[in-house]
Amino acid sequence: MKSSSGILIVATKNKGKVREFQHAFAPLGLTVKSMFDYADLPDVVEDGVTFAENALKKAKTVGDILGLSVLADDSGLCVDSLDGRPGVYSARYAGEGATDSDNNLLLLSELEELKLGEDTDQPLLSTARFVCALSLYDPATGQELTAEGSVEGWITSEPAGAGGFGYDPLFYLSDYAKTMAELTLEEKQKISHRGAALRLLTEKLAAEQQAD
Repeated sequence: MKSSSGILIVATKNKGKVREFQHAFAPLGLTVKSMFDYADLPDVVEDGVTFAENALKKAKTVGDILGLSVLADDSGLCVDSLDGRPGVYSARYAGEGATDSDNNLLLLSELEELKLGEDTDQPLLSTARFVCALSLYDPATGQELTAEGSVEGWITSEPAGAGGFGYDPLFYLSDYAKTMAELTLEEKQKISHRGAALRLLTEKLAAEQQAD
């Protein structure tokens, strides 16, 4: 599933994700296009119960419409103290059309409620992880490739950083003593859930090419 045109289509309208994919694939000489470049494409309803189900649905829907190979991802935050929420609902945790700020405020509110009555000023509220599932689909052959990555961290009551997007300002990484939003894009690519999934997907593609 190699792009002969030098263009990789990513099924997303998330500007932060587009920026990360552009950065990741630039060294390979690939130009990343997204659903912003195809205005007539319908929105894909993400009704799967797992990140992998949503990623594959988006890749297949867009790929079949365009007749081209498409990469799609679904990712989110799983917070242990909230029994894994927001999970697959991460982008719309505070409701349809919610902003990153809306989602972050709701998350903090729910975690702060769990602390009521506790005599502690601990800024780290819960262990958590970011999870990303990637799906690459070729409509010409029906071939599907999937990969999943994750990164462990903490949810902090003190958001920090102007980089990244989503829950990045709340996701604290002990090894860096920073939130995800305080990392450079290069640092984030090395340790992020999306970076891990991309590396695994690349390994699977390389293995397939060697087998052919």
